[in-house]
Amino acid sequence: MKDPDQMNIQWYPGHMTKTRRQIEADIRQVDAVCEIVDARIPMASRNPDIDAICGSKPRILVLNRADLADPEATKAWGEWFRRRGFAVLTTDCKSGRGVGQFSQTARTACAEKLRRDAERGMNRPVRVMVVGIPNVGKSTLINQISGRKGAKAENRPGVTRGKQWVTVDASLQLLDTPGILWPKFEDPRVGQLLAYTGAVKEDVLDVEELACRLAQLLHEHYPQALLERYKIDAPQGTPGWELLEQAGRKRGFLISGGEVNLERMCRVLLEEYRAGKLGKFTLERPAPVPETTT
Repeated sequence: MKDPDQMNIQWYPGHMTKTRRQIEADIRQVDAVCEIVDARIPMASRNPDIDAICGSKPRILVLNRADLADPEATKAWGEWFRRRGFAVLTTDCKSGRGVGQFSQTARTACAEKLRRDAERGMNRPVRVMVVGIPNVGKSTLINQISGRKGAKAENRPGVTRGKQWVTVDASLQLLDTPGILWPKFEDPRVGQLLAYTGAVKEDVLDVEELACRLAQLLHEHYPQALLERYKIDAPQGTPGWELLEQAGRKRGFLISGGEVNLERMCRVLLEEYRAGKLGKFTLERPAPVPETTT
């Protein structure tokens, strides 16, 4: 297996450079910024450029796809982001769970703006820019909030094109933006985590290498999942390719000579992980809060 540093992913299509410039120009038109992340990889699915672009604007952090994440880890991440000044909302955009709380969360984040408007006798809607990396559920969230097909959404990275204003009601307007990644993943692990969830297209890396690493990660942190799904009962430290060979043999993915069709098993693992068929997993954990001394 390749060294992790050799799997560094470079992926920055030209339209994403344009998107960043567009977001920087549009930030003055909104009262708050809502960033959507994948609850399974909350830090890896954040764009670090967004903090600098948003400046002092009120921030909303949506932990989406919570139905696929470890509930206890999602709770811990919610507290972690709240301590850093974010208004936090946990959602499953496909089913709509948690989406109904968005409007109130936005009003809470913009309480100071609403107070100033009231003092001036103004009744303007709260305007929220919605940002996030590709394929994190951004357009689906907007469609759920607005109750209509207001934003184009598709389960492929980087589909939404151009900014779109969506009026939810008289008190709330949303600005949808195309998904944006950053020019370089300084930490190769970030690129791998994004690839596990499908945020990065598979044609930019080796599928077998990726699946082997995912198998090892799951076996290390959630061994029961592989046992229940693929009937694999292997000791800790078993290489990923060996785990996948065992799983492929159990599934009957054999080719001539009785060898395992490893590529097929690799694709099955990635597909079933992304679909939640293996269980609810979170692949990142928040850093512990430093102890304070008196």
